[in-house]
Amino acid sequence: MTLGDLVDLQADRLTEAGVAFGHGTTNAHDEAAWLVQWALDLPLDALHDEAGRPVSASERLVVDALIERRIRTRLPAAYLTQQAWLQGVAFYVDERVIVPRSFIAELIADASIDRWIAPTARRMLDLCTGNGSLAILAAMAWPDLRIDASDLSEDALAVARINVDAHQLGSRISLLRSDGLQRLEGPYDLILCNPPYVNAASMAALPPEYRAEPALALDGNADGGEDGMDFVRALLREAPRHMTEDAVLVLEIGNEREHFERAFPRLPALWLETSAGPDQVLLLTREALGRD
Repeated sequence: MTLGDLVDLQADRLTEAGVAFGHGTTNAHDEAAWLVQWALDLPLDALHDEAGRPVSASERLVVDALIERRIRTRLPAAYLTQQAWLQGVAFYVDERVIVPRSFIAELIADASIDRWIAPTARRMLDLCTGNGSLAILAAMAWPDLRIDASDLSEDALAVARINVDAHQLGSRISLLRSDGLQRLEGPYDLILCNPPYVNAASMAALPPEYRAEPALALDGNADGGEDGMDFVRALLREAPRHMTEDAVLVLEIGNEREHFERAFPRLPALWLETSAGPDQVLLLTREALGRD
């Protein structure tokens, strides 16, 4: 059996088991390739050049066991490998944080946000930082900014510390515990936020892979709402007091644009184009927030 054959075989197993994707891969073949190469300690692009490489019986056993664990536990693959990639950068993850997949990362990488950052900007906030990936990507993209990365979860901040230290950015990124903006002073020139925003009906329908992630980071109904906008309502109400005059807020709301626009019908938001379309991430100026 070759490496390519093994990937195809494991992809069939994942398909037959009905596992859900979305934590770094979108289909069975890509997920199988990731897990096979990780299990065999191969580079994640090895399949391109080594599809015809023979696989030993012992290697097959190692891969079979990992795929069996993926199927049996329904844990996202990133929890099994304790590694996730965002814009080509590796991050440590475990079950204390959601698997990073924010579309804001694309906007950092392609410079879509750059023109909105004032030349005098010095301070940025990554609110709901999770494992710290957006703060780290922002520090790489904007070396003049000092960054506060905050989260309510102490567990998440512990994981973020691992990543900040691994990327040697501790002198520029401060990790802070806060419930929303409550313990943060600012003012900030830029706020990035990928908050909990999943509506109640969608939370109830999540597949096991998503239920394995901390609900605190997903459920946007903590204050008793149903539209997923509980955190966002508080954020938009409080944000202007934490922003400089020329500051902007970049907010991810996933598939909840309809609920967002229903909750904030008069708010002039600029929707930013991502690989998933123009409905996932929006930008708000401080002026716009002050008018609402």
